[in-house]
Amino acid sequence: MITVDEVLTGRAAVLAATGHHPYARHALRRDQPARGWRRGDTVGWLLPPGEWSAGGAIGAPGPALEVLAAQRADGTLRAGQSVNLSRVAPDALGACLPVARSSDWDFLWTTGPPPHQPEQERVVRLTEADHPALAALVDEAFPSTTSRPGDPGVVDWYGIRDGDRLIACGADRSRGDIGFLAGLTVAPGHRGRGLGGALTAGMTCALFTRYDQVALGVYTVNVGALRLYRRLGFTGTAPRTTVHLG
Repeated sequence: MITVDEVLTGRAAVLAATGHHPYARHALRRDQPARGWRRGDTVGWLLPPGEWSAGGAIGAPGPALEVLAAQRADGTLRAGQSVNLSRVAPDALGACLPVARSSDWDFLWTTGPPPHQPEQERVVRLTEADHPALAALVDEAFPSTTSRPGDPGVVDWYGIRDGDRLIACGADRSRGDIGFLAGLTVAPGHRGRGLGGALTAGMTCALFTRYDQVALGVYTVNVGALRLYRRLGFTGTAPRTTVHLG
């Protein structure tokens, strides 16, 4: 049995323990109860059933792995669920948890609007009437994304049109105290023209009308996207590992 240094009850207590880290501000919804813990300088939490992840942690991965392993052993965490923690090497991960699969990604955030990009004025907010065109574009340009029309986790969709055709789109998946961009993609025949930067900039400016920070996630292997987002001011970085439990 793992003993934590402090049990945290409520969202405010968890956020305070993390120093109001942007990732925690994103992961924890304002309207949800939160259960958390602190072990050393590492802070973790559990999310209610039905959420995108069973829980997460900020801080050194070692203490987080020990607590997560204990929660998996006592049934608090179950096979098929996922958890998100600070970047951890596969061998250290496998030594503590039964892992079905894992992926490394970066949580990036910015505290101010991006530099103006050519064409960003073409970014418009989409409506339910655009869902068929969105679905066709996503199937063509980004079939692996989990952000799709009708997804209840998507607040809004934004896009760029070329005449009547939708050629770029992105989802607003904001859920906590900060804005969050997801599923950004450009039609294959229109890539290399700066539309990815225009879409990101336009959406970021739109979200800054409601939030004091805007974030997004990107897989570490997507070097081109990482370069673009950092050029647009997403320089805050939290390296993450998502673990799907076996």
